[in-house]
Amino acid sequence: MTEAVRADTARHRLWLDLAQVNEGGNTAVRLVVTITSVPGRGSELAQAYKARCEECMKEAGCEQFEVFQSVLNPDNLALLERWSDQASLEAHGKLNATRPALRPELRIGSGEREDYEYNRIR
Repeated sequence: MTEAVRADTARHRLWLDLAQVNEGGNTAVRLVVTITSVPGRGSELAQAYKARCEECMKEAGCEQFEVFQSVLNPDNLALLERWSDQASLEAHGKLNATRPALRPELRIGSGEREDYEYNRIR
């Protein structure tokens, strides 16, 4: 696999669903992050996320923080996050920056990402 293909495969994609409004009237924020593991290590990487997910779910404003594994390609994972508002997400980002990297030897890429704005239409 070439470095260009590897980098493209490893990109994390981030969608912000700013159209969802929670009960308090604040705009909830949804993130979907795709993660690619080293070939054959997807299940191990998914399990490595378990403790991090449990930890993040205790943070103020966190409504969802879960990892899902593809049944078509077990080396592809999706991290679904939902935060009650932008401030909660920003607080999480600051806290997350203090945490050690989560098993980088199991991941392809160095954390590149693409950001998108997503408007829910239904």
